[in-house]
Amino acid sequence: MKEIGKKILIIVLLIGAIVLLSWIVWDNKRIVVTSFRVEDEQLPQEFDGYRIVQISDLHNDEFGKDNEKLLALIKEIKPDIIAITGDLLDSRRTSVEKALNFATKASQIAPCYYVTGNHESRMDEEYERLEVGMIEAGVNVLRNEKMALDKDGSQITIVGIDDPRFMIDTDKVEKMQPVLGEILKGILQDVPKEEFVLLLSHRPELFELYCKQAVDVVLAGHVHGGQVRIPYIGGIIGPGQGILPDYDAGLYEADDTKMILSRGLGQSIIPFRVNNPPELVVVELQSKN
Repeated sequence: MKEIGKKILIIVLLIGAIVLLSWIVWDNKRIVVTSFRVEDEQLPQEFDGYRIVQISDLHNDEFGKDNEKLLALIKEIKPDIIAITGDLLDSRRTSVEKALNFATKASQIAPCYYVTGNHESRMDEEYERLEVGMIEAGVNVLRNEKMALDKDGSQITIVGIDDPRFMIDTDKVEKMQPVLGEILKGILQDVPKEEFVLLLSHRPELFELYCKQAVDVVLAGHVHGGQVRIPYIGGIIGPGQGILPDYDAGLYEADDTKMILSRGLGQSIIPFRVNNPPELVVVELQSKN
């Protein structure tokens, strides 16, 4: 009788393991669309309803052949712009061709604005090839610089900053803040205080810095939603933040600054995500005026 019980237990455990593995595989290949509406009194009325699709941490992954599934979703949303917030490449399984193919096709849907992530900072030659190819394809590569976004005679400012790893060899927030603070301050010094500023930055752990610079909305990534998510608790680990990170996913607000943190689309060191499907973020700006 005990032998039968053991066999039944083993069968049940094997079935459970197969079901769990199948669910994880399925969950890692589906894309969820998360929408945010951000209201701001600095936003000109002409930009009311302005729609941004955020792509973060693709890590050379593909959803459908040549990312056709991901691109079809983006096209369906009909964004005004596409913001790519770093780690388009993966330093451990790098394919410049895959990344460039995606960026080129995305730029045919809507104007694209791209900033680097920490993975791009690890690759000199490969990143240079990617950047040259994206610029040739019409992607706006923002490396510690700003541009004006115009609509119906009004404008807002979009700013993109490099991942700190391009400037400093550390992931410690207290050491990154002074370096990025000076850069951001220099970029924004001639932007009128009443102008709406949209910041693209890979790093969410610098949220306090973005608030000090009076940025209106920040789009960030990097954390992959904590990679493994526990219901009612959130992400387990965040690079640069450790266990149970303060910033793992969603909307954060402090002072007059709002940060939207994408859970991202790909994975890197850990080859799977748990209870954390790949995420495509849609941000709709709303004017209080």
